[in-house]
Amino acid sequence: MKRVILFLLTNLAVMLVLGVVTSLLGINKFLTANGLNVSMLLVFAAVIGFGGAFISLLMSKSMAKWSTGAQIIEHPSTSTEVWLFDTVAKLAKRAELPMPEVAIYDGEPNAFATGATKNRSLVAVSTGLLQSMTREEAEAVLAHEVAHIANGDMVTLTLIQGVVNTFVVFLSRVVGYVVDGFLRRNDEESSGPGIGYMVTSMVCEIVFGLLASIIVAWFSRQREFRADAGAAGLLGTALPMQNALRRLGKLHTEPLPQNMAASGIAGGKGDFMTLFATHPPLEERITALALNRN
Repeated sequence: MKRVILFLLTNLAVMLVLGVVTSLLGINKFLTANGLNVSMLLVFAAVIGFGGAFISLLMSKSMAKWSTGAQIIEHPSTSTEVWLFDTVAKLAKRAELPMPEVAIYDGEPNAFATGATKNRSLVAVSTGLLQSMTREEAEAVLAHEVAHIANGDMVTLTLIQGVVNTFVVFLSRVVGYVVDGFLRRNDEESSGPGIGYMVTSMVCEIVFGLLASIIVAWFSRQREFRADAGAAGLLGTALPMQNALRRLGKLHTEPLPQNMAASGIAGGKGDFMTLFATHPPLEERITALALNRN
């Protein structure tokens, strides 16, 4: 819960800073003072939408280390660390990737990959997962995370998030402008946005934001299928990945912070319904691997 709250507060702070800056510069007021300028509104929405998404991406690796307490393995000192480091190196070489940073953190069974680019990536695994799985199963999990990096999932999801954020900001302000204009249609002396614009825009951002989350969650679920398939390709067989997923189904897993949840091996089921889930059910993932088996 602490990590989730920290992530939410960080993203809220980013959005607030961007919003305050644009307000101080007079951009938001400029858009509505003399009629709606669609081109300028779209630019404004893109700055807000992509700005928050890319700032979160650039901060992702540092936030992941800080929020999970992940310890980077620079000089392996135990047999587990040596195996973990060498396994990631082997998988990265097969995937034709630069060597990611490798880390261990204390927690329930889970693992994740993050980073702004393929050249600045991180693969981290929990002590709970290493203790609960066989080496073959743990290797499959690591292959899954390396596949996320090879697929460019972190950047791709950021672009998707930026696009939907842009449309949320854009559409909420268009609706706000229309509603405000209707409410003040007989007020010829007023200028600039009114209370109708502000309230409607805020409500629409919440509603459209929820709808946008469904789109992002759907894309995230497709990434999981691709990462599972990528792991099978790196290992030459789907069986270890299937066994790892079956093992996960029997374990108590701890959700990762929201900004990393989509790239972890185990994800939440969605706070309200499956449409918001970042991961497909384990049974569906196992079935998909079986159907794609060579």
